[in-house]
Amino acid sequence: MAGKRDYYDILGVERTSTEDQIKSAYRKLAIKFHPDKNPGNKEAEEKFKEATEAYEVLSNAEKRQTYDQFGHEGINRMGGGFSGSDGSEFRDFQDIFGGNINDIFGGLFGDSLFGGGGSRRGGRRRTSGSDLRYDLAIDLEDLFKDTEVKIKLRKKESCSVCGGTGAKPGTKATTCTTCDGAGVVRQTQGFFSLQTTCPRCHGTGRMISSPCSNCGGSGLEDRPKTLSVKIPAGIDDGSRIRIPNEGEAGENGSSNGDLFVVVNVNANKLYERHGSDLYCKIPIPMALAALGGQVELTSVDGKTVSLKIPPGTQEGRILRLNNMGLPHFRSSGRGDLNAIVSIQVPQNLSTKAKALLDEFSKLQKDPTSISPLPLH
Repeated sequence: MAGKRDYYDILGVERTSTEDQIKSAYRKLAIKFHPDKNPGNKEAEEKFKEATEAYEVLSNAEKRQTYDQFGHEGINRMGGGFSGSDGSEFRDFQDIFGGNINDIFGGLFGDSLFGGGGSRRGGRRRTSGSDLRYDLAIDLEDLFKDTEVKIKLRKKESCSVCGGTGAKPGTKATTCTTCDGAGVVRQTQGFFSLQTTCPRCHGTGRMISSPCSNCGGSGLEDRPKTLSVKIPAGIDDGSRIRIPNEGEAGENGSSNGDLFVVVNVNANKLYERHGSDLYCKIPIPMALAALGGQVELTSVDGKTVSLKIPPGTQEGRILRLNNMGLPHFRSSGRGDLNAIVSIQVPQNLSTKAKALLDEFSKLQKDPTSISPLPLH
């Protein structure tokens, strides 16, 4: 075993490194020297093999202990099936990573890097239909009870002429001769195989010699559709309602996507919403604010309610009407209606009104000098 590099040096880790540190170091080297990223580079391929050999030993507790005690000779005496760079056999990479090397390389080199061994297996491509989004605008008044609205949209559906096959009526699609209907082709490079989408049928596994004139062979056509959507009472602004299988149709008979209806609640000029609570501003005559009394208020849902004004009510005071707000979304009960007082000072007073207010001011002994109040 003379001439073989130290496994810890190969991975660039210390002998006291943890299993996670060893795995992280190998991951970086594997990404850097992977043959798929370095085509034709023999040096990179050898470094990739060397790093994988080191990882196979150091990631195994028993082998690592033997290596730490006896070095490469100890590993050789164990009869391990992995000596790598000296030309002997390599273990299957799937075994090294518990049967799924895509845990390390998944997403880095495409969906089908290691043909037939990982979690992404070859097969005819069946592309599910796309999800769709529909923005629905509703008014605040619509939130007081469950409502049902009809929406109109255009989406891809199975072709009405060919039934979704893509082939001209009376003809059939044939199996792709390049991939034998698998939708993928494999190429062997050294000790692993690459799996890619078939360039001829583009992953469908089928060839259509006489495409449908209506859909051009796609099996799909754009059609209008009307749907009824139930809007729950008190729904939050920006909420999404998912309608399964009402998205666009999938290719080759695969499943439809979903439709997501996004509810946008229009702003109201008179009422402001905070969750299930509503806020509005009400004008109160100065005398009523001082003396107190009753007024009638029409709420956003058209109901008339009686509102008590306590004597001495000040500007900005909030008068709460319990359970007069919006229904709680996905629960029972309602929020509150909060009336913010705005005291109205009379203008264009008559001579008599002025005299009475002057007398009132004298009785109140209104100050002739004032000091600022705190802003907050």
